[in-house]
Amino acid sequence: MLGDIIYETKVGKLIGTRLISVEEGIPKIEVTISQEGTLSTGKDASSLVTFWSEPQSDGSIYAQGQGVLMLKDDRAATATWIGKGIAHHHDQVRRDVGSVFFRSSNNNDKLAFLNNMVGVFEYEILEEGTSKGKIWEWK
Repeated sequence: MLGDIIYETKVGKLIGTRLISVEEGIPKIEVTISQEGTLSTGKDASSLVTFWSEPQSDGSIYAQGQGVLMLKDDRAATATWIGKGIAHHHDQVRRDVGSVFFRSSNNNDKLAFLNNMVGVFEYEILEEGTSKGKIWEWK
């Protein structure tokens, strides 16, 4: 069941890309995005996201990635995630949907509520390199 929004980005910026490989004519491209947003607790947070993508024969794009989430007022409070998704291009917008699995290594910090939480996401990346999106808890 879809739950409440866990994290919503206010602004995201593409900060790097690289070609990982080309196999049988299919490129695997890595992208890194820096984001600023707000958690469901009302706390401001930043995240660093790196994912790779491969175009599929049906026109979709398979993506797999990882990230770290940090509170703006307490950089020691961190949570990580891994995720997978599918993307499609519509005009000059790439729209990704998928799931993420959170981990917080410190049960005493302000992000401990994310430990072992599953989220579903929807993100858009515009051609000029900005992004926005939301992650909801999957209950």
